[in-house]
Parts: sequence; C-alpha cells; structure tokens
Amino acid sequence: MKHIVIIGLVIPEPASTAAGHRMMQLVKLFSEAHYKITFLTASNNIEFSEKIKFQKIEINNDSFDEKIKELNPNVVLFDRYVSEEQFGWRVSENCPDAFKIIDTEDLHFLREARRKAFVEKRKVNNGDLVNHTFKREIASILRCDLSLIISEFEYQLLTENFKINPDILFYIPFLTEKIVKNKTAFGGRQHFVSIGNFLHEPNWQTVLKLKSIWKNIRKELPNAELHIYGAYASEKVFQLHNEKEGFLVKGRAENVELLFNQYRVLLAPIPFGAGLKGKLWESMKFGLPNITSSVGAEAMHKDLPWNGFIENSDEVFVKKAIQLYQNETVWNQANENAYEILNQIFNKKLYVNQFWETISKIEKNLENHRTENYLGKILQHHQMNSTKYMSRWIEEKNKRQM
Repeated sequence: MKHIVIIGLVIPEPASTAAGHRMMQLVKLFSEAHYKITFLTASNNIEFSEKIKFQKIEINNDSFDEKIKELNPNVVLFDRYVSEEQFGWRVSENCPDAFKIIDTEDLHFLREARRKAFVEKRKVNNGDLVNHTFKREIASILRCDLSLIISEFEYQLLTENFKINPDILFYIPFLTEKIVKNKTAFGGRQHFVSIGNFLHEPNWQTVLKLKSIWKNIRKELPNAELHIYGAYASEKVFQLHNEKEGFLVKGRAENVELLFNQYRVLLAPIPFGAGLKGKLWESMKFGLPNITSSVGAEAMHKDLPWNGFIENSDEVFVKKAIQLYQNETVWNQANENAYEILNQIFNKKLYVNQFWETISKIEKNLENHRTENYLGKILQHHQMNSTKYMSRWIEEKNKRQM
C-alpha cells in the first residue's frame, strides 16, 4: 500500500472554508486510490475541524526529521506554499525519493496584488504581481515535483505570463460527484443570503459592500431580508446587524446544503481575491442562483452562461438582484445554467483519470523529471542552505531558552 503524508498549515474545516473542503476532496481522492494517509500539522484548530486522525508536529524542531523518516512516505502533499517552506527541505533531506506535491489552494500572490490595488483604489498592474509573496510562492512551486492549480485562469497566468513549465502543474478545480437539478422550487424559497469565512479579508469587504447597497434592494423589496453567515465572525461583523433594515448577521452556518435550500438568491459582490469561490460552486450544487463580480466568477464558467448575473457596477448589481428575486423564469434559467457549468467544468469524472496518469508518469521518471526542472534544483539547493540553517538556529535558540 502506498503512503501519502499530508502536511497541513491547519486541520481542514470544510464547513468553514473552501480550502478545507478542497483538502478533504484530495484526501478522498487518495483514499479511493487505496493510499494510506497520514495528516501532520502544527495547528490546534480542533473545535470546528474535520474529524480526521492527525499527528502533531512542531515547526523548527528536529523531531520532525525522525517522524518523517519513520513514516517514509511515497508522496508528501503540502496544503499551501507556507507548509512547503517550513517542512519541504526537511522532507527532501530525510526522504529524498518522496514525490512532493503542493496544493496551492489559490495563488496567494495574485490575491495580495489585488488586495493592494483595491486598497489603493486602482487597477492591478504587472508590477503588483511580482510582490514578496510571489517570490516565495513561485519558489515553492518550482521546488515541488507537481503543483495542483485550482483555477484555469491561474494556470494560464503561471504558464503564459511567468513561463512555468506545464509539466510541473496540474489543473484540478473543485470536484462535483453527484450533479442533480434543483428540487426546491422558486416559490418555496425566500430572502437573500451571503456567506463567507471572516478570517478571509475579501469576505469582510464583501459584507461591507452589501451593507452599502442593501438599502437600495430593500427599497424595492420591503419584505425581503439579507442573512449574513460566516465562520469566525468578530464583533465588528455583528455590529452590522440591523433588524429594521432586514440586514441580519447569523454567524456560523452548520449545514450549507440545508441553508442554501431555504434562500432564493445568493449575493456575492466580491471585490478582490483569487482561486475559485466555494460559496459560488456550492450555490450551483444546491440550486441557489447568485449575483457576483467578475473576480467572483473568474475561471468558474468559461464561456457558459452564468447561474445568475455577473456585475461590477453597484447600480446594475442592485437591479439584477431585484430581477433575479422576482422573476421565476429568469431564476429557473439560472439553475439550468448551473447544471451545465457543473457538468462541463466541475464534474469529477473529467479529471480523475488524467490526475492519476500524471502522478504515475512522474513517479516512474522522478529523477529525470527533477533534472529537467533545473530551476527547482537550484532553489532546492539554496533553500537547504538558507531556510535550513535559519531553522537550525531557531532550534538551538529554543533549546537554550528551555
């Protein structure tokens, strides 16, 4: 039986974050291929995490070296570039034959570039992309044998703009197994909803945007309410709660499927971000049409009609929200569009065979694969001589303070 070790920055929280949902999909993918799975993390986020077995590890501690040698995995999967930075060199040093994969989640440098432009109220330029996070993240991608990319837009950005070799990348979006049409009809639903983990800055900015435009929707639909859900909502989020305005902050959602089946329209005027938006993917699965921004819908529908509307203008966003809420014909067509998007872009069957073919091909030619990725070998060499010795220094410092 092959053995994969997953090194997670956090324990997956699929009910809280899209990243958690993504990681559990990968866990299932390897489980279906009969891999033994060991999950390692230095995190303590147990309360809302998935109930999976995990082993604790420490950052900047040589106890990890003994653990990884003992586990002796065939594959090591890092859940984002930060995990690779912390533990990648130790894996290479102690298990040099292990196939190293990084799941990028989304491109953090792209999200940071868009955040900076948003704060400065301007468009993103190429100079924004080559930021500090870019240097770290691209270095991690190059050091690994394969990087999983969730967004086709981001795949093209890496290969076309930054000339990353496609042989070390694999595009794999959210995976949908059961694609069924909506069963809860238009008339059985009411109110608007928005959802998002509040540890993620774009979700907070989305709610602020909704607070500013909601009064215009409410003016035309005086009986409608907007319900705001999200994990880790702080006091500043709950301060936006206003029952007279019909703007209700609900906090953590326990079951997204049951929740989404109650509402008529999802509002997601996302101002910046990267990757794929879990809330929009789930709205397609559960028959809940949405209105979002171009950033929100990025890489999620190719040229297929959206399951609702994509609008960046506040004024048009409000008009479309009202239309989608009131017009049953438009609403039903949005759900038909969702069914096509799920089938043509997010159907698990489209990716699984190619994924395992890619894994098998690289495993059989791992030495040549690494030789051809010469930039990765150079970066691996320098990481072993910089990150390694910084970590060793921290280890010694910690020992002396005990």
